[in-house]
Amino acid sequence: MIIALGVDHGGFSLKKTVSAAIEADNHEVLDLGTFDETPVDYPDYAKSVAEALLNGQAQRGILICGSGVGACVAANKIVGIRACLCHDTYSAHQGVEHDDMNVLCLGARIIGPALAVELVKSFLAAHFSGSERHKRRLKKVAALEKTPSHD
Repeated sequence: MIIALGVDHGGFSLKKTVSAAIEADNHEVLDLGTFDETPVDYPDYAKSVAEALLNGQAQRGILICGSGVGACVAANKIVGIRACLCHDTYSAHQGVEHDDMNVLCLGARIIGPALAVELVKSFLAAHFSGSERHKRRLKKVAALEKTPSHD
């Protein structure tokens, strides 16, 4: 699999560790930045990762910011993206198995490198179950994306 990896300055400290974990599991990293600790805006990286998934450049994505929250919120604004903030291995694999999660979000200021590696491994090893109840729920989620906003 090709994994789109995007980090902001707050997530930069985990970038090498996560990239190495992806490659250790025989996946390819599509590095979408950032490339140093200069302050940047996390929505830009959420957009880049989402676009890579939606245009077929990558099959899954990983976003890392300071808390993981901002990147997750931004990514979920893009139709077709199912991003989840995970700081435990159960959520990292169950999110894929039940919810067809396609973007893992991590908080570099919340977790350490060892846990980050375990989360990445759980996420990448998981497969969507395809069960009817999970498909039904995903159709409902997709319908929510089409719900008009109220200004």
